[in-house]
Amino acid sequence: MIKGMDISSLTEVEQCGGRFYDHGEEKDLLAILKSYGTDYIRLRLWNDPYAEDGSPYGAGCSDFRATLKLAKRTLAQGFGFLLDFHYSDFWADPGKQTIPKAWRGLDEEGLAQAVYAFTKKTLEDFGAAGAMPSMVAVGNELSNGLLWPYGKVPLYRNIAKFVSAGIRAVRSVDQGVPVMVHLDNGGDHELYRRWFDQYFANGGEDFTYIGLSYYPFWHGKLADLKANMHDLALRYQKDLIVTEVSMGFTMEDYKEYEQLREDERKGYATRPQLLEHVDYPMTKEGQADFMQDVMTCIREVPKGRGKGFFYWEPAWLPRPGSQWATPAGRAYIAEPGKGGNEWANQALFDYDGNALPALERIRDFA
Repeated sequence: MIKGMDISSLTEVEQCGGRFYDHGEEKDLLAILKSYGTDYIRLRLWNDPYAEDGSPYGAGCSDFRATLKLAKRTLAQGFGFLLDFHYSDFWADPGKQTIPKAWRGLDEEGLAQAVYAFTKKTLEDFGAAGAMPSMVAVGNELSNGLLWPYGKVPLYRNIAKFVSAGIRAVRSVDQGVPVMVHLDNGGDHELYRRWFDQYFANGGEDFTYIGLSYYPFWHGKLADLKANMHDLALRYQKDLIVTEVSMGFTMEDYKEYEQLREDERKGYATRPQLLEHVDYPMTKEGQADFMQDVMTCIREVPKGRGKGFFYWEPAWLPRPGSQWATPAGRAYIAEPGKGGNEWANQALFDYDGNALPALERIRDFA
């Protein structure tokens, strides 16, 4: 089973003062993760996460240079490396799939060519730098498509065209690199059947893994995820990876760690009202129990097609200067609001950087 972590914000966290500890001893994050059984690292890639005046968008500014640096550090310590193309200059998810600034004005054919060229050159450059990914995700949480408005659901013909261009680009560089297509809301059976039926009906290229996001406060019960994975494994004969997952360990605020005014910080994503339907308490032990059950769910997928998971941003500590989005980033995705860290209470380290018990469950799961 792949036991993976998405640590895309790590460099920024470290630059902002974040430090990590295992039983009181300060260590490099990657060394800690490896000692707890992590064998794969996932890193996102944005095209150009800077405004025209050079202002950064935040959240690690995961452009080619930043991602390559972290990828080389990852590979040097023996991890597998999943590269996650967003095909946007900033966050891409079911609520936003913004065309990169450099691709504005292109038509459908032009966008498909841009996806192919960008994917191919990126992988060639990673390879030339000695950091070829072990796996590639073509797009991020594509439930509502990509490159809006041209590839927005229900325009599945264009969705299949854009995703297939990325897949062909990966194969043109290295036929042996497995490719993932990733949706969110892993508990939504209807979504996955509709999306992948339409994708293949519109000539979508074949790929290796179906990726699923599963956050219990947004995506239903764990039983919903399990039922969906069972159906997908049999219906499409695909291996499955829970590509994003997390669970909180506390509902204590971390305002003092961020050092932001209340009107500047968004606060955590796990609002109290979202927790009413979650079967696990937001405690350290609740987080550990949740991960135990997620891994069991993956192991029980039929025909051994449950291949693992990636915990999302386990090391995103709340530190001054590390934000999910700067004002420039929020302007790019047209999402007004506040900055700060909205994920710190779902990390696998407490606010001071101490490893949490869920890591032991991950290490010991066989």
